[in-house]
Amino acid sequence: MSDERHRGALEAADDRIVAGRAADGDTAAFAVLVRRYTPMMRAYVRRILSGSADVDDVVQDTFITAWERLPGLDDPAKVKSWLMRIAGRRAVDRMRAARPSADIDDVEVAAPTHAAPPRVVEARVGVAALSRALGELPDDQRQCWVLREIGGCSYEEIARELDIPTSTVRGLLARARKYILVRMEQWR
Repeated sequence: MSDERHRGALEAADDRIVAGRAADGDTAAFAVLVRRYTPMMRAYVRRILSGSADVDDVVQDTFITAWERLPGLDDPAKVKSWLMRIAGRRAVDRMRAARPSADIDDVEVAAPTHAAPPRVVEARVGVAALSRALGELPDDQRQCWVLREIGGCSYEEIARELDIPTSTVRGLLARARKYILVRMEQWR
């Protein structure tokens, strides 16, 4: 099979196959994982970290770690969530190292080209309001909220990430959600 057909077949393959091949040392398969998940990981990490300068470093560190640990991945079909957990841990570690200023970045929303200018402005103002509300949260509440709402992590995963009990995660998320609901009332 030519290199180009091999690459095309890998691009179309599901995560289980691609991750399995990468775990066996196939660098082309690993490159597919990098291309497939870099944009999602960058968006996720950008929302956890306050400084966008660290985003690419965290994503790169994530892939270095993934390459080293991929042979030990139990279920290659779950490579996406595995990568996101690594990225979340790396981002949280970076944020802890950068304390005390751990604010969330402004969220940029790309408006559809067909959207009317007033709708675009309204969406951007709403996102800016959410960003301010998140920035006002205590670090632990913001971390829990970002990991749950943006990262899609379970309560148990968040508890492991932040090294806190699951009951604490529930409480932090409840307080964060209540605060955001109050602050975002006008945007409902």
